[in-house]
Amino acid sequence: MTAIARPKALWLGRWGFVLAATGSSVGLGNIWKFPYMTGEYGGGAFVLVYLLCIAAIGIPVMMSEIALGRRGRGSPVDAIRRVARESGRSGLWATLGWMAMLCGFMVLSFYVVVAGWSVSYLWKALSGGLAADSVEGMAAIFTANNANPWNLGFWSTLVTVATMAIVGKGVQAGIERSVRWMMPGLVIMLVIMIVYALFSGGFKAGFLFLFAFDPGKLTGAAVLAAMGHAFFTLSLASGAILTYGAYLPADQSIGRTTLTVAICDTLVALMAGLAIFPVIFANGMDPASGPGLIFMSLPLAFQQMPLGGVIEVVFFLMLAVAALTSAISMIEATVAWLNESHGVSRRRAAWGVGIVLWIVSTLAMLSFNVGADWKLAGRHFFDWLDFLTSRLMMPLGGLGMAILAGFVMHRQAIRDELGLPPWLHVLWQFVIRYVSPLAILVVFLDALGWLGAGFDWRWIAAILALALVGEAVISRRSPTPR
Repeated sequence: MTAIARPKALWLGRWGFVLAATGSSVGLGNIWKFPYMTGEYGGGAFVLVYLLCIAAIGIPVMMSEIALGRRGRGSPVDAIRRVARESGRSGLWATLGWMAMLCGFMVLSFYVVVAGWSVSYLWKALSGGLAADSVEGMAAIFTANNANPWNLGFWSTLVTVATMAIVGKGVQAGIERSVRWMMPGLVIMLVIMIVYALFSGGFKAGFLFLFAFDPGKLTGAAVLAAMGHAFFTLSLASGAILTYGAYLPADQSIGRTTLTVAICDTLVALMAGLAIFPVIFANGMDPASGPGLIFMSLPLAFQQMPLGGVIEVVFFLMLAVAALTSAISMIEATVAWLNESHGVSRRRAAWGVGIVLWIVSTLAMLSFNVGADWKLAGRHFFDWLDFLTSRLMMPLGGLGMAILAGFVMHRQAIRDELGLPPWLHVLWQFVIRYVSPLAILVVFLDALGWLGAGFDWRWIAAILALALVGEAVISRRSPTPR
C-alpha cells in the first residue's frame, strides 16, 4: 500500500525532523518540571520508573502518532480523517484530530505565560534584577514579576511574536532552520552548566541523588507521576508530533527516528538534573522544593557561587530557548490546518492564529494579577487551561491515538509505515493495544482522584496477561493481516 497524500513541504532530512521533534519534546517540562519532580519523588527511584515508562508507553505512542501523520500527510484533522477512510472507518475519527489541535492551542495559551517568566528572568539575570539574600526574597521577586500585568504581558507577547515569526516562514525556512541552531545551542549550554557543576562541590551528591535507586522511595504516587510525566514530556496527543510526522520523508525509518527523539529528550532531562542538583546540594538547599526550584532556589544558589552570575545568564537563556522550541511545535498543527485545508498562506495563518492566541493568553496572564479574583469553581482561567489539557484532553487524546493505531488503522498500512521486523511489530502491536491504553487510563483515573490509595496493581498485571493470551489465540486463528 502507498501513502494516500503528500504534503506541500517535507523536512530536508531525518535530522530536521529529529531536531524539530526533540525541540517540541524538550521544553520547560525537561528543565523546569523534571528536576523538581525528581526531587519531590525521591530521586533515582523516580528516574528509573520514568525511563521505563518512556520505553513502554512514550515510544510506542509516539511511533503511532508519527505513522498516522505520515500516512495521512496533513494536519491532525485531515491526516486522521484520511487514515480512517482508507481503513474503511468513519470520518468522525477526525474528531480526535480536532481535540489534539485544540489541546495544543490551549496548552500554548498558558505556556507562553510560563515561557514569559523564563525570558523575563533572562533579562533580570542580565540586568542584575535577581538580587536577594534568601529564598523568601526570591519568592518576593517572582510574585512582583507576576503582579504587574504590563510587565508579564510584555514578555508573554514577546514569546508569541517570536513563535509566529518562525512558524510563518514555513517548515524548512522557519522551523527547521531555527531548531538547527537552537537545539545544539541548548545542549552546549547544558554541557557548560554540567562542567560548572563538576567543580561546585556537590556533584557527587547530585549524581547519587539522580541515579541511586532506593526501592523504599518507590511509592504508588511516584510511579503514577513518572508515568504521567513520561507521556506528556514527549508532546504526545497535542497535535505537534502528528503534524511533524506528516513532513517526514517516506524513506525515513519511524522506529529509528522515534528512538532517537526519545533518547535525545531523555538525555536532556537527565543532563538538566546533573546541571541543577549539584548546585542545589552544594548550597545546602532542598531538592524537593517543588516548582520554585528553578525560579527561587536556583537563582539564590547561583549568587553564592563563583562565576554564578555568568552561569545564571546561561541557564535562563537555555530555559528561554527550550520554551520557544516547544511553543513552535504547539501552534504548527493549527497553522498547517489553515494553510492546507483553507488555502490561507502560512504567514497570514500564523499571524491570524497569533492574534487569537494573544487574546486567550492575555486572559491567562491576568490570572496572576488583576484577574486574581476571577475564579470559576475555585480555579483561575490559567488553572482551567492547565487542568483541561493535562488532566482530560491529553490522556483521552493519547488513549484515542493508541486505539486508532492499534485497532482501527488498516494493519497493512501501519506495517508499511512502521517497517518493523515481524517480532518487533508484534511487540509494538501488543504494547499499543493493551499496555499503553491501560497505563494512560490509570494515569487519567488517578488524575481525577478515582483510584484511591488502596488501588491494587495486580489487576493491571492480570488484564495484560489475559490480553496476551487473547492476542496469541487470535494470531493463530487469523495469521493474515486484515
